[in-house]
Amino acid sequence: MYQFSYTIKDPVGIHARPAGLLSKEGKKYKSAITVEKNGTEVNVLKLMALMKLGVKCGETVNVKIEGEDEAVAGPAMEAFFNANL
Repeated sequence: MYQFSYTIKDPVGIHARPAGLLSKEGKKYKSAITVEKNGTEVNVLKLMALMKLGVKCGETVNVKIEGEDEAVAGPAMEAFFNANL
């Protein structure tokens, strides 16, 4: 399992556009990728669930990647978060 915490820097948080980008990025990997905020964990492929988390700028989320390509997917998702969120 690969996991990391990330503090959102996007001024409007994880709204429709970044949630769509995150979901699209998650589809590139076979591993299960989840984002957790305050005990609620959602799969990044579930666009509406991601937006329902209501993640705002300055809030920290925990990301977990589990599966056969986690060694590749983990660093790639961490880089994606740094570049886009």
